Amino acid sequence: MEFLIANMAPVMFATLIIFLLLGFPVAFTLAAHGLLFGLIGIELGFFTPALFQALPLRIVGIISNDTLLAIPFFTFMGLILERSGMAEDLLETIGQLFGPMRGGLAIAVVVVGTMLAATTGVVSASVISMGLISLPIMLRYGYDRRLATGVIAASGTLSQIIPPSLVLIVLADQLGRSIGDMYRGAIVPGFILVGLYIGYVVLLSLFRPKAAPAIPASARAYIEPNGSHGTRSLIVLMLIAVAGAVLLDEWFIAEGAAIDEAIVIGVLLWGTIAFVLAVINKVLRLGLVSQIAERVTFAMIPPLVLIFLVLGTIFLGIATPTEGGAMGAVGAIIMALLRKRLSLALLKQAMDTTIKLTSFVIFILVGSTIFTLTFRGVDGDLWVEHLLVGLPGGELGFLLFVSVFTFVMAFFLDFFELAFIIVPLLGPVADKMGIDLIWFGVLLAINMQTSFMHPPFGFALFYLRSVAPKEDYKDKITGKLIAKVRTIDIYWGSVPFICIQLIMVIIVLAFPGLVTHYKAGASNIDPSTVNINIQSDYGSGGMYGSDNAMPSFD
Repeated sequence: MEFLIANMAPVMFATLIIFLLLGFPVAFTLAAHGLLFGLIGIELGFFTPALFQALPLRIVGIISNDTLLAIPFFTFMGLILERSGMAEDLLETIGQLFGPMRGGLAIAVVVVGTMLAATTGVVSASVISMGLISLPIMLRYGYDRRLATGVIAASGTLSQIIPPSLVLIVLADQLGRSIGDMYRGAIVPGFILVGLYIGYVVLLSLFRPKAAPAIPASARAYIEPNGSHGTRSLIVLMLIAVAGAVLLDEWFIAEGAAIDEAIVIGVLLWGTIAFVLAVINKVLRLGLVSQIAERVTFAMIPPLVLIFLVLGTIFLGIATPTEGGAMGAVGAIIMALLRKRLSLALLKQAMDTTIKLTSFVIFILVGSTIFTLTFRGVDGDLWVEHLLVGLPGGELGFLLFVSVFTFVMAFFLDFFELAFIIVPLLGPVADKMGIDLIWFGVLLAINMQTSFMHPPFGFALFYLRSVAPKEDYKDKITGKLIAKVRTIDIYWGSVPFICIQLIMVIIVLAFPGLVTHYKAGASNIDPSTVNINIQSDYGSGGMYGSDNAMPSFD
């Protein structure tokens, strides 16, 4: 008992991890742990039963939190888009575009994964869609199984770092920061990570050409009368659109737009200009744009419009993240209607899954609230603070420890568990050390992204395993016998991309400005330095001062 009294906080945390590793439900483990150790603490005299009187107010606060409404909106939007046919169109078109080059199909998967991440925010939807559509094509043309499975799983996890990510919503809530700021801070690191994925594919295709072959000419759907692929006119069209977008975007930047606003405006302008040029060419039958150029342009417009509805309105200050999520959900329904994919059965399925996931998140949040209340009641926050502040290396030592600790815990816990258990303990310590919490949150988000890729418990690997062929099968197009995809291939395929994600963690650690650009245009006034002096002569104004009393601000 003396040992328990002296070490209540570490014992409470250690037993929680043990029960989670044994497979007990997260939400109920957290709540039961909080209640059990709370009763033990009351019995040992740590605190009074009045501590638990705060629980009802805390739970009501969670349920009435408008910010968390963004979770069901974005989840519903992603599930509708998964079944709207957008992923199929994008993969087919972008695959045809990059197919003639080595590694082109893998690059297409990364590009489409990025666009799905910016529209759905749901890992399962991205991984399953790309696994069902692109994996058979990559296997058909002789791609290395480890590269094919790794790039699909990794591209699917981009939904966790590129807004509108669910994990960024949860992290912002747990750290007490704005979701909009978290989105702004994450967008540049997210696109750099996309560039690293593409760079890895390009290097692998150069050094191991057989691992990522080009698709044969017979498989290319868009061939011009002169036998060319038509990419030249696409390049010209894109260059004209990019030039126009850059010139207009510079004007917005000159007017004070931040980098995240400039990115969204630039992408929207680029898509708009390309779309207008393609429409003019098609209506007037000028013949200046190839089939592939038209196809790429028209396939990319719907997701670009949806990205603007969601992220553009948030970054430009037109809508809150919750309102942006609502508009995205409506946009997804309209898109499904236009594609004639919307049905009552699809709506019911999407709403059912959305309710389940939202309930899952809320129950974990309630459980973590009960656990955190008791943990702080036994001075667990002080134990964590003393443990981490005393690390050698100061702030850098703390960040390195947090990064390594999060990476190791990601082998066993998913990102929701990490966000609700670890972040409430680490956030206050980071805040006291003067670390920008948006930057800290993005750093954790990139690190937590590896939890989807870690063998053997990574959820992205589970999703891909569920749709990858488990037995040898005969390809319908070529008639060849295609060997099955082994689980060990999926595991080994994830390793290079986990390393890339860790490189991204190091980059964000070394260059905080990649995240803290979100502060551009914000007020530089420190509220703690503002003094408000009210001068009063207590004359005709009665007890509240005279009618002439005037506040002065310093």
